Amino acid sequence: MKKLIAMILALTLALACGAAMADTFIHGIDPEYPPFSYLGDDGEYTGFDVEIAKAACEVAGLDYEIFAVDWDNKLIQLDNHECDVIWSGMTILDSMKEAGYVISKPYYDNTQVLVVKKDSGIAASTDLAGKRVAVQLGTSGEALLNGDLADLKNSFEELVTCQSFLVCFTELEGNGVDAVFVDLPVAAAYVAGKDGLEILDEQLGAEQYGLAFRKDDAELCAKIEDAVDQLVASGKYAEIAAKYPDIVNNLLFLNAE
Repeated sequence: MKKLIAMILALTLALACGAAMADTFIHGIDPEYPPFSYLGDDGEYTGFDVEIAKAACEVAGLDYEIFAVDWDNKLIQLDNHECDVIWSGMTILDSMKEAGYVISKPYYDNTQVLVVKKDSGIAASTDLAGKRVAVQLGTSGEALLNGDLADLKNSFEELVTCQSFLVCFTELEGNGVDAVFVDLPVAAAYVAGKDGLEILDEQLGAEQYGLAFRKDDAELCAKIEDAVDQLVASGKYAEIAAKYPDIVNNLLFLNAE
């Protein structure tokens, strides 16, 4: 009898733990991607995507956890259940859909830009012939330079791939590269605090941000999308967005035609 009771208790505990895990939403972010996801001055992760994800979990009744992914390996980490979603200024790519990932509806219009030093003499992408240009590994920018903008890349002396945008900008400021190919909101957030840098007035590739879930998680995607819709309807979404003025005008849920 004692063995039977012990087995029942163990099974009950296991089921309870499984239920608790099922109710936890693990948010996969790029930890160096302001203003969408980054480490705040208080040592906690914050940013537009982080705040929206936390608020959506409150609406959906899910416990919230955050997980800093290696952006170049983000989909591998998603597949390995290290997180439940990639939600961090992630560009929607056809290759993700073709691979079977569940992709949310888009929420942000983005473009790629070039950041250079103000005294560089570089005024357009055509001035980068023979120059060194940095881009983050695993990003849509890298894919663009290896695809539709391959001719531009081939004019460079070298395309330098870095683990994060922060490393890209460090290379630029240290004269390791002549330009950084980067998403516009990230460029705007970084350049705002740097007098010696500028964003070239040239947009190189339109794209949209969305969320990526595993192929069997369509129900979870729908649950999160519904929670975000409720945030939009309640005004909470706009309230959070107001903290990030550089991206407000490109947020699709607030600027629908």
